[in-house]
Amino acid sequence: MSSKIEKIAVIMDAPEFIHPEKDSSVVLIQEAQKRGYEVSQFEQKDLVLRDGQVFFNTTPVSEFKLILMRKDPPVDLEYIYTTIMLDLAVKQGVNVINNPQALRDCNEKLFISWFPQCCAPTLTTYNSALIKEFLGFHKDIILKPLNGMGGQGIVRVKQDEDNVLDVINAATNNGTTRAMAQLYLPEIKQGDKRIIMMHGKPLPYALSRFAKPGDVRANIAAGGSYQIAELTKRDKWICDHIGPVLKQKGLLFVGLDVIGEYLTEINVTSPTCLREIDTLSGINTAGYLFDGLV
Repeated sequence: MSSKIEKIAVIMDAPEFIHPEKDSSVVLIQEAQKRGYEVSQFEQKDLVLRDGQVFFNTTPVSEFKLILMRKDPPVDLEYIYTTIMLDLAVKQGVNVINNPQALRDCNEKLFISWFPQCCAPTLTTYNSALIKEFLGFHKDIILKPLNGMGGQGIVRVKQDEDNVLDVINAATNNGTTRAMAQLYLPEIKQGDKRIIMMHGKPLPYALSRFAKPGDVRANIAAGGSYQIAELTKRDKWICDHIGPVLKQKGLLFVGLDVIGEYLTEINVTSPTCLREIDTLSGINTAGYLFDGLV
């Protein structure tokens, strides 16, 4: 008699938003299928909570060995509700990657501040005057929203520009929204490096992404180009500082963004670049995730 096929569920965006030729969730699904798992794709709307038990529509989540939470930001209220329901799925004995509580706790921009030794000067505030003061000291900064992805809303501001206050006010929505300001790192011209962390350890190769001419965003989603990169001594030092914390929190698949010597973001919701790294390096990125499962 053949053994029972184990099931994996993947929570992701609707099919019309997925590009299979480059989507990292698809890479994970394909690797799971190669390993003999039965994979089902769901959206957030398919999660149902009934009398303390979680279902995918009418199927108990306990039927699945693993749930991969791969819904793209924004981390809005619906996303938060999903993670709360996935907390109950964990209570029902299901392994969820990444850990639902950590997805709530670890904002992809703010989480870097737990590792200040790895970061360039950074300020997060509602206060436009504080940002202007930060700009006055550093002369050249990056402003970014706390809940964007793929480079959305990121702007560069120089002290000598005429519309400085307008840009700062726009970033803070006239003092009603927190924005993050970071020292502009000219090393971005040598690439914004995406380092994939699996089970608290970096993959052997990273991806350096390069902005289009006239753009400060090196994200592939913003039209940037890319090439494979080996990890530097500094990259490995950063990974050594962050890796144990990621593993302890149950953040088993994470993308670190590093520019020059500095960590700039920690992507925990739905890290990308697996397909690109696989194609350029010949390694099996998804394999590292599944090999580390017990």
